[in-house]
Amino acid sequence: MRTPGHDFELGVGLLFAEGVLVPGHVASVAYCTDVQLTPEEEFNVVTVTLDAEPSHLPAPRSGTVTASASACGVCGAESVADVIGMTEIRTPPAAGVVIGRDVLAALPEALRGGQRVFDSTGGLHAAGLFDESGQLLVLREDIGRHNAVDKVVGSRILAAQPPGAPVLCVSGRIGFEIVQKAVAAGVGVIAAIGAPSSLAVRLAEEAGVALVGFLRADRFVVYSGHERIGV
Repeated sequence: MRTPGHDFELGVGLLFAEGVLVPGHVASVAYCTDVQLTPEEEFNVVTVTLDAEPSHLPAPRSGTVTASASACGVCGAESVADVIGMTEIRTPPAAGVVIGRDVLAALPEALRGGQRVFDSTGGLHAAGLFDESGQLLVLREDIGRHNAVDKVVGSRILAAQPPGAPVLCVSGRIGFEIVQKAVAAGVGVIAAIGAPSSLAVRLAEEAGVALVGFLRADRFVVYSGHERIGV
């Protein structure tokens, strides 16, 4: 379900997106050392310990694999209202930050330039956080776009930095779960190489986030938050 590497970031980012933890309350993160684990499992289980009560209990998980979920990952929030209602963990995006069109146009090349594992495999997605000038802050790769986003957010939390940044750029399409994670982190502009889903657009609109799809060097489509995109 994930590409190994940056596993601590993935665990922290996922728990943050689901509202379980608040930045600053991570006491420790470690690989599980349960004696009952097989050697194959030893580095596939991460334990996150908090120094405060969790904001929310983790969402229940189905014990079986089904084909009914539309997201490529498993997300705790089941509706737009759930995401908007997580006010205790949501970080509001910076007010007054406008991202220039030239900055957006340069993001695909900057994202692709940091995809080292993709160079070897051709099969991984990437997520990158950028500042308002287009400077890359952190990039992570994973077989799942949602995992890559969790990793970049988790890396910021573990570095005691704000979980988000002015711009999140992802390869592929934008599903609801990508916007959910970006809204929680306080991202102001979400940009993707592919298309957004209709539910992703609705969540971005209600959260006051700019959503940009079909991003290329010479064109892109702005679906929401036009006031956050410059001329």
